[in-house]
Amino acid sequence: MAHNNVSIFVAHVGCPNLCSFCNQHTISGNQSAPTVEEVRATCLKAFNQIEDKSSTEIAFFGGSFTAIERSYMVALLDCVQEYIGKDGFLGVRISTRPDCITSEILDILKEYHVTAIELGCQSMKDDVLSANRRGHTAQDVYNSCELIKSYGFELGLQMMVGLYTSTILDEYYTMNEIIKLNPNTVRIYPTVVLKGTHLDELRQSGEYNPYDLDTMVNICADFLTQFSKHNINVIKCGLHASELVESEMTGGYYHPAFRELCESRIYRNIIEKIIKENENKSNNVYNVSVSSRYISMAIGQKKSNIVYFKDKGIIVSILGVDNLNKYDCILDN
Repeated sequence: MAHNNVSIFVAHVGCPNLCSFCNQHTISGNQSAPTVEEVRATCLKAFNQIEDKSSTEIAFFGGSFTAIERSYMVALLDCVQEYIGKDGFLGVRISTRPDCITSEILDILKEYHVTAIELGCQSMKDDVLSANRRGHTAQDVYNSCELIKSYGFELGLQMMVGLYTSTILDEYYTMNEIIKLNPNTVRIYPTVVLKGTHLDELRQSGEYNPYDLDTMVNICADFLTQFSKHNINVIKCGLHASELVESEMTGGYYHPAFRELCESRIYRNIIEKIIKENENKSNNVYNVSVSSRYISMAIGQKKSNIVYFKDKGIIVSILGVDNLNKYDCILDN
């Protein structure tokens, strides 16, 4: 059953500091926090349009929800209650900072039918967090995750790949620590450099050089594979499509179909492994079967995977068949 969100962006409200990469109005497309009336109107419209309400959450994204002024936070939660429960939406999903979780806050969230809490941990390396002005430590993430789980909330963790000073080893350390924390969901965000951010200043001065596209796709593709192996659902890989992001980015990597690029890379890597295991074939022609549902993903955008192998002198034909799982690849000859 597909999960849906009624997304409500609270912009930069609640954030105690400005991280190196943050230009929040660009991500949300809205510089001002919504009023209670606006939130209620958004929920009413969604309530009338969405048929499968039982798998839909009202989601407050874009800021540090539990750090906003308390009366405003409670007012936002209160105004959506009429749309939750029997014949209504599943509950409320929020995103916040790891250092803005306490037992008192979780008691309030429980009372107002919050079902899922996502933490923007971004990195699990303290030096990377400090360099990017996050204002919290990795230990804050460990502490908050333990507390959130003890209350029975669904736990989501958000990570960023390619932050200032972060190495590839650091990226994998963060991935492995997240796996140990065993969240229900993960979001993977490749770092995008936006105008007006400290990260853009570092890029212009030459102190920060983002990963190239191939490196970023390789890392994120591997992370998708590893999280899947540990039954952790990656609900987002890449920033959501936005004209503002495209117009205001100055570096890093953004693509409206970034996840598709990564998943095509997963297929390419699997097929390449199959070819290496059968490299004694004399004609260098390989017919590979994949699920019909994912054949375009295996072929790649603009047949990129076919072209990749052709440039190596290898002819690969990808066929779609039934009864195969995602990422299953079978050599037919």
